[in-house]
Amino acid sequence: MIRNKIFLLLLTAGFVTSTWAKVNILTCEPEWAALATEIGGDEVKAASATTGLQDPHHIQARPSLIARARRADLLICTGAELEIGWLPLLLRKGGNPKIQAGQPGYFIATNYVSLSGIPTVADRSTGDVHSQGNPHIQTDPRNLLPVADALAERLSQIDPGHAAYFEQRRQAFHDRWVQLIAAWTQRAAPLHGKSIVVFHESWPYLEDWLGLNQVGTLEPKPGIPPTSGHLSALLEQLKQHPADLIIASAYQDPKPAKWLSSRTGIPAVSMPFTVGGTDRADNLEGLYDDSISRLLAALQ
Repeated sequence: MIRNKIFLLLLTAGFVTSTWAKVNILTCEPEWAALATEIGGDEVKAASATTGLQDPHHIQARPSLIARARRADLLICTGAELEIGWLPLLLRKGGNPKIQAGQPGYFIATNYVSLSGIPTVADRSTGDVHSQGNPHIQTDPRNLLPVADALAERLSQIDPGHAAYFEQRRQAFHDRWVQLIAAWTQRAAPLHGKSIVVFHESWPYLEDWLGLNQVGTLEPKPGIPPTSGHLSALLEQLKQHPADLIIASAYQDPKPAKWLSSRTGIPAVSMPFTVGGTDRADNLEGLYDDSISRLLAALQ
């Protein structure tokens, strides 16, 4: 009884160290919550601000989300302007000094990966173009390796008492992930050289990994919803130069892809895009397993 009272007094006074508690992590997208759990294990509590069925470009900084930001020890986001429409407001409203830019609790995944698609001109006339490069790095599993390395270091900085634990989990993830990437790449070999039409410029890293060739987009410009005029022009293009697949993310409107598929005979594939985008993509391994399965099944 006396020991419990002493503990409560120390806790109230702020003398009980943070090493007794898990690192509270808020991520902007589900893939980073899954990766944080892979690296942090039992010493972290990770949750995502978005789901696999939401467009990460367009999220509202709701009061419940602001409350979660206030409690976070670490914020993990994709960056490269993906969350530019809502993250600054979330940080400002949350007022949590731990997760502000420049602090150890502010982690941007794209800082650790070479970005593709950096535009030479970026203004509103070109659509919703990310001036720093394409942010959708999670579509290539190889990109998770350098992010995992950096994340383990950051967790060790925030919680040095468990640095050895984080490093052990990082190494285990690295070894397993390298083997999985090799297996996925071999399994996806029939996709190499195939031509695809995409809904949005979401897939350049997947295309680079699997050797896919993008020949068109359902959006007339990035971030601009498909129009009847653009789809009709794309239809005429595909009559002359057919593609093999039409790809859209699970959160995107399936109607334009189905319309084009019905008129060309090109299979339309709904992809998970991130963890939780489909039932099978319920973790990182499932994300890539299901993505490759869906692409291969559509070719048959």
